[in-house]
Amino acid sequence: MFEKLRDKSLSPSQERFDTIIGRTTQIYGRLVLLDSVRIDGKVVGNIETTKDNKVTVAIGKTGEVSGDITAHRVMVAGKVEGNIYAAERVEFHKDSVVQGDISYGSIAVEHGARLLGLVIQNPISSAAANSNVDAKNVIRKAQESSS
Repeated sequence: MFEKLRDKSLSPSQERFDTIIGRTTQIYGRLVLLDSVRIDGKVVGNIETTKDNKVTVAIGKTGEVSGDITAHRVMVAGKVEGNIYAAERVEFHKDSVVQGDISYGSIAVEHGARLLGLVIQNPISSAAANSNVDAKNVIRKAQESSS
């Protein structure tokens, strides 16, 4: 009935990434994405997508992001220092480190992932699930009430 959770990992993603930021690449500035991206290098700045596109942002084991991430789906295996706003799903793989608040539709966390911040599920209404602005408002309200 019970399985060893330590040996179990998230199933591999079937995502197709049109853009890959390699391990030796460093980007400083705001990224506005129209297609999915995999980050194995370093990004200093916010990563944004339009709410109409179902874009995935994946941070590989060697990837680092210092800034907020707003996307349909976010997968983290590396490091993120900033807030994550995932309209649909967020995944945190083993050894990932996140320092910031997380707003999500659904969540998966592997054993060994480290999260430091608020973890808030988006409201279930379909209008709110499609709006990253609502996700940001939920986090803002939670921060104000905890002060």
